[in-house]
Amino acid sequence: MRSSRGGVSRLLSIGREGFADPFRPSLFMASRENWAYDAQTETILASSAVRAVGGTHRLHMEAEFTPLYDSCCILRRNLLRSGVSVWYNHGIILQGGRPMRDLKNTCRVAVVQATPVMFRKDKCLEKALRLIDEAAGEGAELIVFPELFIPGYPYGMTFGFTVGSRKAVGREDWKMYYDNSLLANGPEMRKLLRRARELGVYISMGYSERDAVTGTLYNANMMISPEGEALNHRKLKPTGSERVVWGDADRDYFPVMDTPWGPMGNLICWESYMPLARVALYQKGISLYISPNTNDNPEWQDTIRHIAIEGHCYFINADLVFRRSDYPQTVSGTAEIAALPDIACRGGSCVIDPFGHEASVTVWDKEDIIYADLDMQKVPASRMELDCVGHYARPDVLELRVNEK
Repeated sequence: MRSSRGGVSRLLSIGREGFADPFRPSLFMASRENWAYDAQTETILASSAVRAVGGTHRLHMEAEFTPLYDSCCILRRNLLRSGVSVWYNHGIILQGGRPMRDLKNTCRVAVVQATPVMFRKDKCLEKALRLIDEAAGEGAELIVFPELFIPGYPYGMTFGFTVGSRKAVGREDWKMYYDNSLLANGPEMRKLLRRARELGVYISMGYSERDAVTGTLYNANMMISPEGEALNHRKLKPTGSERVVWGDADRDYFPVMDTPWGPMGNLICWESYMPLARVALYQKGISLYISPNTNDNPEWQDTIRHIAIEGHCYFINADLVFRRSDYPQTVSGTAEIAALPDIACRGGSCVIDPFGHEASVTVWDKEDIIYADLDMQKVPASRMELDCVGHYARPDVLELRVNEK
């Protein structure tokens, strides 16, 4: 049973061991002898004997094979009752994937709380590369930048939009911002990939993405590995009036990067207030949850602790810091920028551990690189009594279906 997709043999190995019901682990074991894999449709079909409490029954099993990252995938198996009651009086839906593997014991992370050179992609890139070099020199293995570090977050600006109309001067400022947004595979991003390879570090970079085909901008975040792998994420839903600048994501919804410390994913700013989006990442087993954001309100500090506990993962909170005086001259935004407080975004960057405790200092009102040495063994240890997509889940009652793209 072979396929060009790397995860098949691994999945069948898991299938040979059997999948136990998460609520009653002794309920059944599934044999692999009758499994058939259709390489054309990437579907596994089977009719296999299942040993259940009280006797042996026949169930029809159907599974979807969904590649996720590298050779890892999640196998969703729909076990449909075939005229016999097997503990439930309805179909049983189980989710399985590769077992949680051993993690490298520590991760030295650098959270970059810095001020962009507003609306200048070239200067932002220069500053980012300089900060990456500095963090790598301090032994950082993972370097995380805030939301829209390139070319900055246009907080407070309207770009001349009002309901049903827009102004020509606002269009000039929007075009300036557009011109300073990056292509996902453009020369600026290639420089970041090259620096990651040279230094042997992982990088997470928030940026404004300019689509290569259409005229749409996306609020995006790129995860980069030391091997030069790049996984892009587009913000699912821009928040409020951000929608006059950036479009809804049309792909790159929930990328997850394999790292020595386990799967790493990210959600941008208020995406973390979308419960189902969080679960989409939890279902991929993330141990590192990156949150590039521009959110310095005090309630956010409660949010990040809740999510760290809920997902029992490290929450890396990377926020911008910038002042009113950091804005360049604009055509349409002079009065809007003048109305901002002296410190338009205060930061508040930090790292929270899987128990909801601070794993670093929290920095306000200044630029800084926050270093933290993460004990990755806290991740599996914290899931002893709560694993929200594992033993503390009820997939027979609640199921999330994600349209990956």
